Amino acid sequence: MKVFKSLCLFLLIASCNAPQAVYDYDQKVQFVGIDTYQIYPNLVSRLSHLDEQRLLSILTSQMPTKGFTTSENPAIYVNFYASEFETPSRSNVGIGVGGGGGNVGVGVSGGFPIGGNETYLRLTFDFIDAKNDSLIWQAVVESSFNKDASPQNREAQLKAMVDKALKGYPPKK
Repeated sequence: MKVFKSLCLFLLIASCNAPQAVYDYDQKVQFVGIDTYQIYPNLVSRLSHLDEQRLLSILTSQMPTKGFTTSENPAIYVNFYASEFETPSRSNVGIGVGGGGGNVGVGVSGGFPIGGNETYLRLTFDFIDAKNDSLIWQAVVESSFNKDASPQNREAQLKAMVDKALKGYPPKK
């Protein structure tokens, strides 16, 4: 029973760090037959050079799983860009003092944050129609991100974000 409780706690904590994704697409586009791609020529990812190279490598290995091949004359361009933001720690310690007598009670309490701010990475993936230069599909993925993580951990986090983004393609109409 103790193992079961520990497993449930681990799954709860792990699920809090899982990437969250939002998808959008052009409803007029028929996604059947779109099978060639190229990375957007004017890519400005706002990632470090190393993280950009990691993400390009991950995309190159994951796009074939969705039926895509690279082409000099692609049907779509794949663009991605990142932004980082911080949120205050959601862990707090509460302290309270109270007292009373008779039918009267008084209390004062306050919460103090534990730890520092949490850093999040938001990756936006755009699939752009190469002929019309118009956006046809987009995924926005957010996840907590440790800037001080090892290269292997950073790559694993980026891979999880790419997997979550591509999970929504092709859109289910």
